[in-house]
Amino acid sequence: MEATPADNNTGQVHRPRRLRRTGALRRMVQETVLTAADLIYPLFVMEGEGQQEAIPSMPNCFRYSLDLLLEEAKAVWELGIGAIALFPLIPHHQKDNAGTESYNPDGLIPRAVRALKQALPELLVITDVALDPYSSEGHDGIVQNGQILNDETVAVLAKQALVQAEAGADFVAPSDMMDGRVREIRKALDAEGWINVGILAYSAKYASAYYGPFRDALDSAPKFGDKKTYQMDAANAREALKEVELDIKEGADIVMVKPALAYLDVICRIKQHTNLPVAAYNVSGEYAMVKAAAQQGWIDEKAVMLETLTSMKRAGADLILTYFAKDAALALRTEKGKA
Repeated sequence: MEATPADNNTGQVHRPRRLRRTGALRRMVQETVLTAADLIYPLFVMEGEGQQEAIPSMPNCFRYSLDLLLEEAKAVWELGIGAIALFPLIPHHQKDNAGTESYNPDGLIPRAVRALKQALPELLVITDVALDPYSSEGHDGIVQNGQILNDETVAVLAKQALVQAEAGADFVAPSDMMDGRVREIRKALDAEGWINVGILAYSAKYASAYYGPFRDALDSAPKFGDKKTYQMDAANAREALKEVELDIKEGADIVMVKPALAYLDVICRIKQHTNLPVAAYNVSGEYAMVKAAAQQGWIDEKAVMLETLTSMKRAGADLILTYFAKDAALALRTEKGKA
């Protein structure tokens, strides 16, 4: 029998390892529990039929034509994932500086939303509100003389959100980081009677180097410069609280931090700052790094995936947008079956 160490001051023995002794004990005292219901699955949609294109920089992620998108969404729903976020690959001939295709009622996203809500009415559909997929300049706003116009862009974003709501979107998600866009989108939705359509605001979206694979997926990289005049400086955390406070005042229902892994401290601060649900976006670069290391045999992909997602929830995220959603839901179901 091992000797029992005693605390010199109290004479009491402290052995935290007692609560780690078995799997049942560890599960019983686990502080943070990750479930499939916490996850939102981003999906890429494109024109065509019977098409599934691999995204080289995002292994096991694809662009889907609408018919195959529906099949993927059904598979996701059956895994217990209750929400998807849609992102469009827009053909070059439909792009212009004003992003006019973004508010075409017969455009790719409105058609996709209508089809999804008809096939899976209970699945929550979240639509991206931003101009970069539709812009010939690859920026989130209208460009004039090398500058991104704020108010003119916001007017287009409100039109885009309204078209998405009319198609059946449950949440519109402005990801552009233009000032005042949440307020104008809320006003436009309410004026047309879409009071139950929520706003998931990309409140603290950083000008990050982690977005590269996503821009490959949508062919939406900026044609000049970068996005630092409207997305946040990676060095700033207090500024995130200001952005969140503004979005809440303007009518956001959920606030989000993007990226997630390098900004866990920001997620934690925001969670302490608001009672609204907080989302985190586990972005394409974070996903691709795990996939690349796993392909080299350097890490255990499943273990790192679950540890990473759990860290985001532990930091304070109520919801996590992640390209791992499907794999994570499968892994969690397997673990539950073993319990």
